Amino acid sequence: MQTSATLDLAHTRPRPVHWLATAAAMAAVVAAAGLLQPEAATASQTAPGAGPVKAAAAAAPDASSAVYPLDCHGEKPAVVKQGSGDLDGDGRPEAVAVVRCASGIGTPPSGVFVLTGPASRVVATLVDPADGLGISDFAVSAGVVSATLLGYSSPDVPRCCPDRQEKVKWQWKGGKFARTVLPDARSM
Repeated sequence: MQTSATLDLAHTRPRPVHWLATAAAMAAVVAAAGLLQPEAATASQTAPGAGPVKAAAAAAPDASSAVYPLDCHGEKPAVVKQGSGDLDGDGRPEAVAVVRCASGIGTPPSGVFVLTGPASRVVATLVDPADGLGISDFAVSAGVVSATLLGYSSPDVPRCCPDRQEKVKWQWKGGKFARTVLPDARSM
């Protein structure tokens, strides 16, 4: 008996059962990878002259779960930037969030809010959204909140293109957040 010049490779043709088996195997690998994540990295900072924050210290408030004094016409405000650190030197971290209403077009004004406690309670408003300002270069570091405030010189300036900026910082002094305008900033 002579064999055919073409071999019958029926077992190499994919059938639905092969695709299902492959999909199930891939799903198992993805699920296992999701369960075997490394622990989240944590960072802490201390006030100048203070000792290190203990590992058992509370975590910074969750900016996404806070209720902000911002009317977004029934929609939840969007947290666009956030940072955390011990701003008042009490050994517990506060969170600072840049928040604005979601918008399909344009850039709506932003607010900057300080949050504290496990309930993510707003305890200070550094920039009120009613002021109509945008926020850039936002950072929280060594107990200082810094940002560049973007504004408009008149109502005739298109809302896409702020023509004024002011570099500022806030620091806890005398029981409240004191705002300082940084040098070389254009006045608003």
